[in-house]
Amino acid sequence: MKVKLYVEGGGDSKSLHTRCREGFRKLLESAGFSGRMPRITACGARHKTFDDFKTAIRSAEPTDHPMLLVDSEAPIKQMGKPWEHLKSHDGWDRPPGAGDDQAQLMVQCMETWLLADQAAMRAYFGEKLQHTALPPTDALEARAKDEVQSALAKATRLCGPDKEYKKGKRSFELLASLNAATLRETLPHFDQLCIALDARTAD
Repeated sequence: MKVKLYVEGGGDSKSLHTRCREGFRKLLESAGFSGRMPRITACGARHKTFDDFKTAIRSAEPTDHPMLLVDSEAPIKQMGKPWEHLKSHDGWDRPPGAGDDQAQLMVQCMETWLLADQAAMRAYFGEKLQHTALPPTDALEARAKDEVQSALAKATRLCGPDKEYKKGKRSFELLASLNAATLRETLPHFDQLCIALDARTAD
């Protein structure tokens, strides 16, 4: 099975698309996918990611398995119902032929993944990281996107202009340093992504 993961992120910059792919690749290597890595496509904006995924679904060969990975941007009402969430939140209809596992969510945003591994954050940002500004790692997926991003900004504001958190290069460098086992223990939807990828790349 040829798995291709269409990922929200990277903006409109080719260099950021490269960094985005690299960040996700290294994280998935940490999750045990070395040697059976899905092909990762950084698509930029959210709507562009869905458009690229729909095109891939329409043109997929029997051995192809495109998968969508976007922020949920809101709480998830029911685990295992990603298409229902995307219909309710974005008005997106499930493309014909797309299975349940072909939509995966970063709940509620990619920055939630970063907060889940606070050891990686300490290693990346150093001694000026304000630990008290970081939320507890339990029930992180219930924390709103704005709350998560604000916590990152506050925790890193004393780290200096070359280190404080910013989306883009810095976010993908940090993503690449995360321990996937920590994320799987903390974030149910990251664990679900790994389960789905494992099932499709096993053979």
